[in-house]
Amino acid sequence: MKQLRIRTLAGLFLVAGVLSWAGARFWDSIGTLPRVPLAAPIVLAVIAVILLATALSIRARLRAQRERRPGAKGVDPLMAARALVFGQASALVAALVAGMYGGTGAFLLEHLDVPARRDQAIYAGFSVLTGIAVIAAALFLERVCKLPEDDDEDHGGAAPAA
Repeated sequence: MKQLRIRTLAGLFLVAGVLSWAGARFWDSIGTLPRVPLAAPIVLAVIAVILLATALSIRARLRAQRERRPGAKGVDPLMAARALVFGQASALVAALVAGMYGGTGAFLLEHLDVPARRDQAIYAGFSVLTGIAVIAAALFLERVCKLPEDDDEDHGGAAPAA
């Protein structure tokens, strides 16, 4: 499984942000603007907490297994793989969602004199922050689940000729 790349996540964030900013300008010219739901930062925060709790649990179990503590539960490889896939998918979606709310929030910064738009800008800002928290938790989970490198592995793919 490939590791997440910060460049990929940042690119998704920027593209979604620019498209969202342009879309918000378009919708504003029509006379309406899509709302930023209050639930957006809450849902992203819950996902970040779940990812962080999963990473801390797996890390504690791996540490107990490495230290050969009596009664230590091992980590099921399939469960770790599922957690890793959930973390990577969450990070990709969070980058898109945070970019989308970031672009909308950047547009709303131009209209802070209207109380309703100021509230929407605050919700968008919190959504961006919690989206970044999801990405950070997913990267931490990925780091916890990473297998150690095998030093005696042949990196050339073929045995050397004698």
